[in-house]
Amino acid sequence: MRTYTQLTRGKRYQIRALLKAGFSQTEMAFYLKVHKSTISREIRRNIGQKGYRPRQAHERAMSRRYAAAKRIKMTPAMIDLINYHIRQDFSPEQVSGRLARKHGLSISHETIYKHVWADKRNGGSLYKHLRHSNRKYRKRYGSKQLRGRMKGCVSIDLRPKIVDTKSRIGDWEIDTITGKNSNGFMITVVERKSKLTLIKRVHDKQSEDMAKAIIKLMRPYKDSVLTITADNGREFSRHKKVSKGLKSDVYFAHPYHSWERGLNENTNGLLRQYFPKKMDFRSIDAKSIQHAMDRLNNRPRKLLNYATPNEVFFGDNNNLDSVALKT
Repeated sequence: MRTYTQLTRGKRYQIRALLKAGFSQTEMAFYLKVHKSTISREIRRNIGQKGYRPRQAHERAMSRRYAAAKRIKMTPAMIDLINYHIRQDFSPEQVSGRLARKHGLSISHETIYKHVWADKRNGGSLYKHLRHSNRKYRKRYGSKQLRGRMKGCVSIDLRPKIVDTKSRIGDWEIDTITGKNSNGFMITVVERKSKLTLIKRVHDKQSEDMAKAIIKLMRPYKDSVLTITADNGREFSRHKKVSKGLKSDVYFAHPYHSWERGLNENTNGLLRQYFPKKMDFRSIDAKSIQHAMDRLNNRPRKLLNYATPNEVFFGDNNNLDSVALKT
């Protein structure tokens, strides 16, 4: 019995000639000294409206062979690198993209998932770093009672159109998340292009205190604050103070249009991995907040071609990949 044989460019042109001459696949296999399954697979993969095309068939085969050669086996060094990134709370897809971007390594996220669950079966803890979504998504609706209009609000309709393109650094979205039983709050601010996230805990949502906290949080990035987009919460009623303190423009989304601040909404969801809804925010310390910010800002994002928010915002000098790939 003949085993599978890689076809050469010359044999692929012979296949086209034999097909035109009316040879059967069994006859072609005998003539070319390969197994008939090789002929069957070759024709099935490369037949099109114009028939079998040997040049394109050979190019595809070489491309597949090159990709296969780049795939890396799950060596101990590779496992150490994967485990390191999973423990940084990267998703398997983010690990896969990051290894391809930074190391030229090709490993699918499915393989990484299998590794994580195998680790769990063996008593490991990698799975604890994955983001679980056991609950069904619930669409958020506003309360029936309309929120009062604040004075001097500038509508998102007047916001510069360039903000929609996410083509520049400096456009931010702002929101708050609430602890269990409204015990403690957090301000969350996200930069639209880089996805850089800033977080600060506040004791209450009094507008004056909120404005001071926002200015303090964003002042280190003042030169990169062009616009801020908020919802219509009364806690942002001192928006003019924020605008003056940061020398930026503040805009307000339409009531109940959470998708106009979709990035902020999504980021708040990511933060719940570290600060669950059942958590009393009054017990959270600065170290825990910094830890969450570091994790989010050093996590590669698919939308950023697997760069991290820190790399996009500050430049490509902040590199988490300090773990060397040992050979």
